[in-house]
Amino acid sequence: MIGRLRGVLAEVGEAECLIDCAGVGYVVSCGARTLGRLPAPGDEATVHVHSQWSEDAGPRLYGFLTRDERRAFTTLLAIQGVGPKAALAVLDVLPPGELAGAVAREDKAAVARANGVGPKLALRIVTELKGKPLGDVSFAPTAPGMHVEIAPPPPSITGEAVSALLGLGVAEVNARRAVDQALIRLESKNGGDEAELPAVIRAALQELGR
Repeated sequence: MIGRLRGVLAEVGEAECLIDCAGVGYVVSCGARTLGRLPAPGDEATVHVHSQWSEDAGPRLYGFLTRDERRAFTTLLAIQGVGPKAALAVLDVLPPGELAGAVAREDKAAVARANGVGPKLALRIVTELKGKPLGDVSFAPTAPGMHVEIAPPPPSITGEAVSALLGLGVAEVNARRAVDQALIRLESKNGGDEAELPAVIRAALQELGR
């Protein structure tokens, strides 16, 4: 079973990428958010991989830039009715930390924003993820009859920048991709220091205009 690939990023498509590892090209299916954060073709890339086998399609690899994203993906796959396509769609709109927050708030509407995920499946996802770890965040179920107020996670620069782009009419997947690319570019420019929100929004708008 393949758990990680490190090699030269040869190609990037709409739903997959090709990674050349010592002369062997691996086709890796990825969500839009992951594809948008990959380096430029020709550069070295590392992806954490979930391997799956089916009689119809044979081996299939699904790639993520972090272990938390891969862990959240496999947790989603354990839910009845959630296949790889739906799991990737959920993580495109809700990275692990944000998904955990949505589960804690029982915010099925946030989950239903994922492409191909209807209200019934969103409710099942929120219900079954209660108490399960999603990356480094998990929310334990409360005892019967006990009511616990769970504060939502503090807003992140990524979330605020995405919200600003959504307010300008940008599609959510495109907004997240632009913000992720902007953060990578700004952190490289600033030597790893965190960028301020206005700079992130401006850089994301420049990414959208490319």
